[in-house]
Amino acid sequence: MEWTLEVVAVPVTDVDRAKAFYMDRCGFRAEIDASFFEGVGRFVQLTAPGSRCSIVLESGMPDPPGQPRMAPGSLRGLQLCVTDIEKARAELVGRGVEISPVLHVSASGWAEGRGEESWNSFLFFQDPDGNGWAVQEAPAPLAQR
Repeated sequence: MEWTLEVVAVPVTDVDRAKAFYMDRCGFRAEIDASFFEGVGRFVQLTAPGSRCSIVLESGMPDPPGQPRMAPGSLRGLQLCVTDIEKARAELVGRGVEISPVLHVSASGWAEGRGEESWNSFLFFQDPDGNGWAVQEAPAPLAQR
């Protein structure tokens, strides 16, 4: 049996503001914007260009059994991968995203500039609620080289 990660919930305070940020600033496309019942619960599903995994923004939904919701702005560690970190940074800056310079992991922590290894170049930004994102340069899959 295959297990695929398809959707990640991102906790936000204002679904419309977050939807605009992810679409206008990050280039995500809206897949779904729906209410479950009139006046009760809304969810917006958005997908980054080229990704199969989406994010979902929701409001007014009850907590799943035994799983209290995260506070808006508390999500960390979401990571997008690109094959050209400088191009990705230029695109996000051009769309108005406040983003870090290109950074890499060094023996003394984070350092500015590209890393020597093909996986060691990153960018960091936050959505309007403070949810933290990383962008990593990752080599193209073997089938695309």
